[in-house]
Parts: sequence; structure tokens; C-alpha cells
Amino acid sequence: MRKIVAGLLLLGSISLISMSFIPQKKKVTTLYLIGDSTVADYTDYDGEDYLNTRYPVTGWGQMFQPFMRPDSLSKIRQLIKTDSVVVADKARGGRSTRTFFEEGRWATVYNELKKNDVVMIQFGHNDAAENKPERYVNIQGYKEFLRLFVNQTREKGGIPILLTPVARNYPWKDGKLTNVHGDYPQAVKEVAKELHVYLLDLNQLSMDAFTAKGEAFVTEHYFMNLPVGKYKAYPEGQKDNTHFQQEGGKAVAQLVFNGMKQLKLPQAK
Repeated sequence: MRKIVAGLLLLGSISLISMSFIPQKKKVTTLYLIGDSTVADYTDYDGEDYLNTRYPVTGWGQMFQPFMRPDSLSKIRQLIKTDSVVVADKARGGRSTRTFFEEGRWATVYNELKKNDVVMIQFGHNDAAENKPERYVNIQGYKEFLRLFVNQTREKGGIPILLTPVARNYPWKDGKLTNVHGDYPQAVKEVAKELHVYLLDLNQLSMDAFTAKGEAFVTEHYFMNLPVGKYKAYPEGQKDNTHFQQEGGKAVAQLVFNGMKQLKLPQAK
């Protein structure tokens, strides 16, 4: 009898030791980015050959995954509890809040969302395009779609973060970059306050950061102002003060991460 008991204890010990060597499945948070071309990942764009057809255009979301390392995540524990994050960049060029919804792009994100996933929401560049009615959304409609994204994220147990639209490289006045987005940044702030949701004022952060670097520097290094003959995808060069080169995309991604470290929910009424 003693031999049988000893044998069972030995088997149990072996089983426990064996189990300790079985790799445990990591808990992973998915961080969704929804927005327009300034956020988009151009390396995964309808199967296009990025290096030959689009490089060096870079959305800040394209540069965001490296900021989600385990050592960095310890600085944003109010948002993310796991030690592993996958950035799912669902942003798309030319989209406003309305067209992102109408095309079913939001439905794809909503269907994938799991509890404690994070959704970062940055629109405004195309919503404000009154000269492009296929994109345009007035302030009232803009706020309604932002509310929809926030409320439906919360329905799935996710964490929404609203971002004001990142600055363009104009207008400059007396050496300072000023707001080009009209009332749209304020509309984001109002929705954030109304719904008690995290707000990252990327418009102000980017205006301040670009001003500190200076107009000449950001024009050459951050935005898509390209000389003739340097890039295969732009043989005739380009003048574009909305979209970023890689250095600009990385700089904005850094601003976003730094902003995340400071995020606090606004006080409830």
C-alpha cells in the first residue's frame, strides 16, 4: 500500500514539474487605431508594393507598435493591464467619421473588439472638407459619429480614447504653427467631456512640437515635401504639408505615447 501511495505521489510531482514547462498563453490587449491618412499604415495597404508605390509616406500609426514594448507599457497602466499589446491600425486615407462608418470599417473593428481592448479615435481632416461632399461631415454630425464610436466601444467593454486631429504644416504666424482645423478640435473636447472619456489633444501637442522644431525643419523632415528624383514613387517630387515622412510619423507617434502617459478621465458631473 505504501508503495502505491509513494508511486502516486511521484507521478503527481512529475506531472506538476511537466506542467511548469508548458508555455502559458499570454494575455494580449489589442490597441485599435481608427482614423484617416495621417494615422494609416501604408505598409499594409491593399497589397500595394509600399517601397515602390508610396514610400516614404508614413502615418503615425505605422510607427506605433515599437512604443508598446513591455517596459513602456508600465507607464500606461491606467489604460493597459497586460504585458503584451498588438497595434491594429484600421485607419484609412480619405475617410471621415461618416465614411469610415458607412463603408463598414467600424463594424469590422466592433465585431473584433474584446473586453479591455483600446480604441484610439482620430478624425477631422476629411470631416472638415466642405469642398468634398463625399467626405464632409458638419460639426453636429462629427460629434454624433464620435459618440457612436465611444459608446459602442464601451458596449464591448473596450476603452475609447478621443484624439483631436493632428496639425497640418500651416498656417504659420510669427514663427508659430496655428490651428487649421476650425471648430473640429473643440468638438472632440466637448464630446470627451460630455461622455467622460479619455482625451488626447494631439492638435495642440503637435502644434507645440512642430513650432519648437521650426517651420523649415518640419517642412523638410516631417512632411511630404520631396525633391525631384529622390524617391521612386515620386519622381517629380512633391509638396504636401498634410502627410508625414517616416521621421514625422515617428515624432507624432512619440507625442501620442507621451500623451497617453498623462491621460486621466475628466471629472464626471
